[in-house]
Amino acid sequence: MSGALGHALLEQVGALARRAGDAIMAIYRQDFEVEFKADHSPLTAADLAAQKVIAAGLASLDPVWPIVSEEARQLPWEQRRQWTRYWLVDPLDGTREFVKRNGEFTVNIALIENHHSVLGVVLAPVTGELFAAAQGHGAWQQAHEGGAWQRIATRALARPARVAGSRSHGGAQEDTLRHMLGDDYQLQPLGSSLKFCLIARGAADVYLRRGPTSEWDTAAAQCVLEEAGGAVLDLHGQPFRYNRGESLLNPEFIAVGDSGIDWTRKLRDAGLP
Repeated sequence: MSGALGHALLEQVGALARRAGDAIMAIYRQDFEVEFKADHSPLTAADLAAQKVIAAGLASLDPVWPIVSEEARQLPWEQRRQWTRYWLVDPLDGTREFVKRNGEFTVNIALIENHHSVLGVVLAPVTGELFAAAQGHGAWQQAHEGGAWQRIATRALARPARVAGSRSHGGAQEDTLRHMLGDDYQLQPLGSSLKFCLIARGAADVYLRRGPTSEWDTAAAQCVLEEAGGAVLDLHGQPFRYNRGESLLNPEFIAVGDSGIDWTRKLRDAGLP
């Protein structure tokens, strides 16, 4: 498939992500200051500029749905629990990578419907790569703005397996991975939600995350990976769900490309959770 994506809302959200990416890159090319939030995570003017672009863009769509974003004040659970459809946004996922200037950061925009991610867009502003998916519409990649859309798909588990690993959040999980995948697995460090996209386009097999993430870190890329044929599972083997309660933190998880494998059994045999 080339040219238009063939899904009006997905095209609109993809274009919006590109506008947010332009706002990020305008700051990335300059000197910028880094502040730190209460949880010690970094914050830059680029996070806030992208938030402004995305909030305005989503508010201009019809119909207008609520927004949950990393860089906005969170509404109380008593209000959120009533929602059946809302936007879940990380305007700059991988701020640590942005500060390091290694290019491994993304814009994440997802639509959540009845606790499931049903539309997702992930933009890598530095390379211009855009990943987009909608439930029942497949997963797609556009190499640069205006380029042709190419369908992407996961692969069967490779031997040796390639593991997408966090660039800035390492963990003592090597024993678990060896138990699940064998001693000869290959590790490819990568920042932000690009790890999911690497699996979605068949260039990696597994991403195991031990430790905290937030719902906006995973939702957009989960839709891309699922529509490409993969899965995102908690360590009990259950698919990820959103807007589950007061906390916006995710459980620990594994993202996989080959959904034909019994990952629940592999997790159990490895002693997880």
